Amino acid sequence: MAIRSKILGTGHYVPERVVTNAELESLMDTTDEWIQQRTGIRERRWIDKECGASDLAKPAAEAALEMAGLEAKDIDAIIFASLSPDYNFPGSGCLMTDLLGIPGTPAVDIRNQCSGFVYGLQIADAYIRSGIYKNVLFIGSEVHSTGLDLSTRGRDVSVIFGDGAGAVLLGPSDDPSQGILTTLAGADGAYAKELWVEMPASRFIPRLTLEGMEEGRHFPRMNGREVFKHAVRKLPDAVVTALKSCELGVEDVDLFIPHQANLRIAEAVQKALGLPDEKVYNNIMHYGNTTAASIPIALDECIRSGRLQRGQLFACGAFGAGFTWGSAIIRF
Repeated sequence: MAIRSKILGTGHYVPERVVTNAELESLMDTTDEWIQQRTGIRERRWIDKECGASDLAKPAAEAALEMAGLEAKDIDAIIFASLSPDYNFPGSGCLMTDLLGIPGTPAVDIRNQCSGFVYGLQIADAYIRSGIYKNVLFIGSEVHSTGLDLSTRGRDVSVIFGDGAGAVLLGPSDDPSQGILTTLAGADGAYAKELWVEMPASRFIPRLTLEGMEEGRHFPRMNGREVFKHAVRKLPDAVVTALKSCELGVEDVDLFIPHQANLRIAEAVQKALGLPDEKVYNNIMHYGNTTAASIPIALDECIRSGRLQRGQLFACGAFGAGFTWGSAIIRF
């Protein structure tokens, strides 16, 4: 019987500091009403002391291991997704081998931004199905708060992002009623500059200049309208296409978790798919956009609260910078 990969355990961690929209009003020309109307976000979590993406990831990974009933030594490989790694290099995945006390464990870092979970899941699934590795730990972790323009100039982007980490431990299963049924991923670099951080960059000499910093080119910038337009088209298509490849329809989905980029995008995608509220989970109002961590954080909340139970069909979809997008269909 063919091996499938299934979810063994999940975990998440967010910083204790809660940053409300009211607090942002003191930093930039914005209002709680403006932020909620455009994004659906009421608050987000930001670190309150020096901390890297790997530091947030450690308790999330430990929670996933505990749920799975496994120890760190049982991890055969790590996939770490982040657009805000601890350092430019080495990758945060390597740092995790030290934090978890498992030297020698292979670690792969991926840079697929908001689509990091789907891309990482696809890689982990391929590892497990091929027999290369048995237990694969996926981590999505972000520390956005230290890289935001907290002025009126940067408000369109800065009000959106939060810090947090989500972890999913995957392993083999020969049970046809469980496991990852399919994953789908895509990218189109023609829109790379619609959502990006331009500096520092190896294509510039020097990589970072005082002039560039004064212009804010080291902060994230986004063409919100362009992102929205593509997201509300690509996301439903990706989910429907993935379902069709499994000979399933939207009506078969028990739970759908969209990437938590913007509640208005999530609502538009839900409408396009024709899914009722009880089958869709959003938590962006509490955490903001945690990029690669957003779907695994939401997934962990759903599993621990009983919203997603064994045997149910789970679908997720993501769209983000690159542009990149993807979806996954899982029989939990």
